[in-house]
Amino acid sequence: MSFITIGSLTILLLLFTMALGIPIGTAFILSGLLGSGILIGINGALSLLSQTAYFAIATPTWACIPLFILMGDFAGIGSFASRAYRGVHGLTYGIPGSLGVATCFGCAAFGAISGSSIAATAIFGKLALPEMDKYNYSKKLSTATIASAGTFASMIPPSMMFIIYAMFTQTSVGKLFAAGVIPGLITATVYSLMIVYMVKRNPQLAPRFEKERWSFSKRISEGSQLWPIAIVALVVLGGMYGGLFTPTEAAAVGSFATLFLGWLLKDIRSWKQVVGAMKTSANTTAMIFLINIGALYYSRVLAITRLPAELSRMIDALQVPGFVIMLAIVLLMFFLGMIMVPVGIYALTLPILYPIIIRLGYDPIWFGVICLKMTEIGAVTPPVGLNVFAMKGVAKDVPLEDIFSGVWPFVVCDLIVLAMLILFPKIATWLPTLLLG
Repeated sequence: MSFITIGSLTILLLLFTMALGIPIGTAFILSGLLGSGILIGINGALSLLSQTAYFAIATPTWACIPLFILMGDFAGIGSFASRAYRGVHGLTYGIPGSLGVATCFGCAAFGAISGSSIAATAIFGKLALPEMDKYNYSKKLSTATIASAGTFASMIPPSMMFIIYAMFTQTSVGKLFAAGVIPGLITATVYSLMIVYMVKRNPQLAPRFEKERWSFSKRISEGSQLWPIAIVALVVLGGMYGGLFTPTEAAAVGSFATLFLGWLLKDIRSWKQVVGAMKTSANTTAMIFLINIGALYYSRVLAITRLPAELSRMIDALQVPGFVIMLAIVLLMFFLGMIMVPVGIYALTLPILYPIIIRLGYDPIWFGVICLKMTEIGAVTPPVGLNVFAMKGVAKDVPLEDIFSGVWPFVVCDLIVLAMLILFPKIATWLPTLLLG
């Protein structure tokens, strides 16, 4: 049996185990063990797994992941999401569909201290959905808005997926964080414009409820609730790009700042809350580390089979323009996003696609933003759509089909932003170049 055949069987086994519902981390390890066991024997396969597990965890960059997760958990119990939502709504009051617009930019603001899109969706589902229901917003619009806007926590730094992309590609975490800022804000703006357009066309989607005209001072007063988030974002991102902190140090300082501000504002009231947040972040970290170990092990097995190298050679031999190959990659990731979780997509595709992208002369930081944009789309498209399922967990009375059908206008928005990123790469590369050269 040839190496290429074994590599192909390894990929098919991964897809099969995932279809059976086996946890993604376990699926990576099982399929990798089978492939490497055939190639180098079971002892060699187990040795490779142990080496991968050690060096994956021992890499210093990983240390920032549990700290950023802890920062997000402290923000969750510290009412930062509530402040983000109320503060942004104070600034958007009076706009058609203002609660939806506030949700979009509130998620963007909360994303600055939370790197989990599923957590953002769940928190804003509990926070914004009752308010929208109170004013008779369309259930389809409200749930789809929250599920889609939750993805901003992946693009707006700090982002777990950017860290994972950096580990697979050995690129700069700081540059990736900077590259996500402008695309994330553009996406929030395009989403908001879509909401305003939809509500103007059909006012029944979001009935107007504003009974008074707010003064400028009142808007500023409401908007000032964003100050704790601004401080944490300034400390974390300003410290990183000012040269004061490494990403890991920035995560540690951000966790402490979030905890301190939550205590100062009396939102975090007991040691039990702190311990609970630490336990939650430990559980999440363990799950992510298992997935990452499995994904890195799987990518090493693929490298042994030489399948990525052979596919790269075949694509080079096609002699087609680079943008055609790039379009094919985008389409591939779009369809994979419908059936796989983001880490799985990265593990399956980056060992093969990243060398091709580099040979074609594309910027790896820009490609990281493209990859993340595709996983954002995958987070709301069927049949996987993790954010939609997170939203369903909150809105139990809303049929899953209604949420999935409601997200398509926002998928169109994502595709528009994706086209902008492809046509104008400096949208992603300008800020990291300015900050880090």
